[in-house]
Amino acid sequence: MKKFIFTTAIVLSGFFAQAQTQFEQGMGKAFELWKAGKSMEASAMFERIASVEKDSYLPNYYVALVNTTAAFQVQSDKEKVAALLNKAQESLDIEFVKNPQNPEILVMQALIYTAWIASDPMTNGMKLSGKVMELYGKAENIAPENPRVVFGKAEFEIGGARYFKQDTSAMCGQIDKSITLFSNFKPETVFHPNWGLDRALEAQKQCAKK
Repeated sequence: MKKFIFTTAIVLSGFFAQAQTQFEQGMGKAFELWKAGKSMEASAMFERIASVEKDSYLPNYYVALVNTTAAFQVQSDKEKVAALLNKAQESLDIEFVKNPQNPEILVMQALIYTAWIASDPMTNGMKLSGKVMELYGKAENIAPENPRVVFGKAEFEIGGARYFKQDTSAMCGQIDKSITLFSNFKPETVFHPNWGLDRALEAQKQCAKK
């Protein structure tokens, strides 16, 4: 499978500077650390927030996202990949138990599995590819207009299709659809997942080259 490189766009606003609650202040600081390239510091900050903020899935979600993103960037170091993905899984498991129908959590689980596949396709491809598609299928049934669901499923399918030299036209059409969905998507709060457009636009460019 073609190496999967995942990037995120974190949009920070003046809201963070004016945040009033301890939760908002902590989340804002964690995002600032991540934006500054301090992934492990950001992960630790999200973990601390998660330890006291039990009602929101977001801190643990971002622990998973930060560590999974980092894992895609160090694919040559198998031990580091394993450590990062195990950390991501540990945090996501806490939220999965609480709300297994949350499409953002389902997408996050699919990304963790995708990172495992990317790190060792021969070992993990057959074992995890079906699980990834099952997760995206479930998320699609719950939230068909969520751009991360549509994009993630199409991106994963494109990787497999290109590996087996199959036509990707239909999947590229889904990439286009996801970009439209991204343009219309309104996150619940400034902290809720709102990433993926940059990666979708890059995937669209790759589709145009085929």
